[in-house]
Amino acid sequence: MLIDLPCKPLAKKALPAGRPRDWYITHNRRLKAMRLAIALLDSGVYLPNQAHNRTIRSTAERVGIHPPSDTTCHMVRALMRYSR
Repeated sequence: MLIDLPCKPLAKKALPAGRPRDWYITHNRRLKAMRLAIALLDSGVYLPNQAHNRTIRSTAERVGIHPPSDTTCHMVRALMRYSR
């Protein structure tokens, strides 16, 4: 199963300064969960109950993302659930 990588990555922008540290952690976790949800959908995993932690982590490895935490895996399933 091949996953198409984008032609060129988007330019990174600096995050706004002055926010609490938890905001930055949550923001980055949401972005990572979104990237993983998209990769799972592209690979044929359409339902949240098909996306087990090990499936999400193997997809992250395949796409080149650091292994997600249990919280991020939960967010990925939540994103897949709400997109329906």
